[in-house]
Amino acid sequence: MSPKELRRVEVLARVKSKELQVVDAASLVEVSYRQAKRLWKRYREEGAAGLRHRSAGRSSNRAHDEKFRQQVLRRVRNKYSGAVGERFGPTLAAEHLEAEDGLQMHAETLRRWMLREGLWSHERKRRRHRLRRERKEHFGEMVQMDGSLHAWLEERGPRGCLIDLVDDATSTTWARLGEQETIWAVVDALRAWIERYGVPLSVYVDWKNLYKRVATVKEQLRGAEPVTQFGRMCGKLGIEVIAASSPQAKGRVERQHGTHQDRLVKKLRRKEIASHEAANVYLETEYLVEHNRRFARAAEKAATELKRPQVQRKWVPPSNHPWREAARRGKQQRERKLAAMAARASLAWPSASP
Repeated sequence: MSPKELRRVEVLARVKSKELQVVDAASLVEVSYRQAKRLWKRYREEGAAGLRHRSAGRSSNRAHDEKFRQQVLRRVRNKYSGAVGERFGPTLAAEHLEAEDGLQMHAETLRRWMLREGLWSHERKRRRHRLRRERKEHFGEMVQMDGSLHAWLEERGPRGCLIDLVDDATSTTWARLGEQETIWAVVDALRAWIERYGVPLSVYVDWKNLYKRVATVKEQLRGAEPVTQFGRMCGKLGIEVIAASSPQAKGRVERQHGTHQDRLVKKLRRKEIASHEAANVYLETEYLVEHNRRFARAAEKAATELKRPQVQRKWVPPSNHPWREAARRGKQQRERKLAAMAARASLAWPSASP
């Protein structure tokens, strides 16, 4: 019996011993007087067992039948089970059961069935480490970027590095698979993002020499800011490069790595993809479309409200500036000098042939 039902038994026992009236019992158990009279009648006729809910111990009227349950568990056991690192979780398994097998059911129901059959286990809840930073308000205000070196193709192909870009406001994701986290791989992924979504205001990256570096002694003495090749490229586009002090600071892209290492690896296995080129085609045409449809969210404010700061470009003097005139005069003087040297060389006596 539930605590609520036990409380009713206690109050109605006092009514039976004439310590309370039925109207007082109704106030204590927080029901109407008519409902209290019905409870009192059931208690007099059946005792404490009469106050137990009539549906207790019975299966739900909306429950799936046993034949459907066994069919689902058989599919999960044959197609989506395996070792701890290979088996599908309840959410992913429910998606594939609906897409591939035509068996539609809720992921939480499948989770309970899998736990009961030993096909899934409770994961330890991690202790909260720190407060989560609030999302940016506009799409494109910040893009978190990081690389994840992993056996994405398992034993079918070489290890690779997935360059992952995640919009901070909406969790919209773009990814490219390559061999290493090199300047060319990073720039190729950023260029693909810009061609698809536009130039972001800032990118949130690791403290790596690829993105950001510590100033040398000479730079510190001059007060110069250290710039990498990637930072120079972003500066040309007006993109601010922000380096995170810890992996937790850019937790949105770090959590995406865990999602991809679970879902993407299993989907690549189902498709039998064995090369980085084929994986990138699958990422662009199928996986990322479905991923963004399922996990992306709307930004708090429209992107049209975002005011992009003007890019400070190098100053170029106009055509009539004195510097331009001095440069032209210098060029003319050099040309006249070269012409005079050529004329003197033509007037010289020809050398005697040997």
